[in-house]
Amino acid sequence: MTSGVTALIFLGVNGTTPVEALVDRAREAIALDTVERLLQVPACQRIIVATNSPALLRTLRDYPVVLAPDGARFHFGERLRDLIREHRVRHALYLGGGSGPLLTTADLARLCERLLASENTVIANNFFSADFVAFTPGEAIARLSPPALDNDLAFSLVRQGGLQYQPLPRTPATLLDVDTPTDLLVLALHPGTGRHTRRYLATLDLDLSRLRAAMACLTDPQSEVVIAGRLGPHLWAQLDQDLACRKRVFSEERGMRASGRADRGEVRSLVGFLLEALGPTAFFERLAALGQAAFLDSRVLFAHLGRPASRADRFHADLLQAEAVQDPVVRDLTAAARAAPIPVVLGGHSLVAGGIWALAEAAWLARDRAAAIVGERA
Repeated sequence: MTSGVTALIFLGVNGTTPVEALVDRAREAIALDTVERLLQVPACQRIIVATNSPALLRTLRDYPVVLAPDGARFHFGERLRDLIREHRVRHALYLGGGSGPLLTTADLARLCERLLASENTVIANNFFSADFVAFTPGEAIARLSPPALDNDLAFSLVRQGGLQYQPLPRTPATLLDVDTPTDLLVLALHPGTGRHTRRYLATLDLDLSRLRAAMACLTDPQSEVVIAGRLGPHLWAQLDQDLACRKRVFSEERGMRASGRADRGEVRSLVGFLLEALGPTAFFERLAALGQAAFLDSRVLFAHLGRPASRADRFHADLLQAEAVQDPVVRDLTAAARAAPIPVVLGGHSLVAGGIWALAEAAWLARDRAAAIVGERA
């Protein structure tokens, strides 16, 4: 049993369409960036990578990591439990392949050192929907009914495993997780993106024009933005402090998946009712009367409308590629968002969790750089 931290990075790739593969390849690049950062952390003495990605397995063959190829049958909790047992892990740091793309080497070092100084503890970026989780002792996972999803890991380790929860500071780096193409657009504009991820994004023909226009509003005191979706009170308070613009925030349907409301068709959205009443084109015209940009958690709207959109349809909607969307209702919504009088940014929960905060951070950094250049020329 190693005395240091063992990092366990899980990455599953399962996209069957080009737009899904676009996100899968990005998550492979993020995982590689994470491995390289962890290799610089003295407290992290072992890295195990569990993946079904042939490309990532090939790339990591020359790295000092333990490779654990996944087979066709995969259950998250059982796989994590078995690896911890097999490698006798006492201090475990679990990371999903797309999680923490903005975490620095220093961030990871602080997390590992904090874990080593703890007992009977779980440290996570989100208690109810975790993307990365550090915990000790590792064998506590044997007390759980193995969770099917990594989002439930921190909650299960506390409620079933008997560990004490310690939250991480909420920052763009701890909150941003890559689940959708919109998250890739944010990373393309953020200077903290890792080198492998940045290199991959540079190969894509991403349209950043709308996101740049919406981003400019965040630091403009004369602008107003609309933010709607599963926005937590902690983030609203932070955005109120960090954004120079005026804000209209509609927070609704937090926990719609974890509670089962989405599966039962019980999601109800005030913004969704307005969309239904007006129709997509008029809805976005009215939205333009409320602000100069809009950030919408479209998954809440899809659930309210009773449209269980496929992963590919959701991703095409994020990129505003209406012609590629199969569901007619989602297609009309996407086309109207693209034609809106203001820049509209569609995405998932990560957009209104860490995404918009990371975008604001990037906007302020860009302003500071521009001011410094002007100062040098003066």
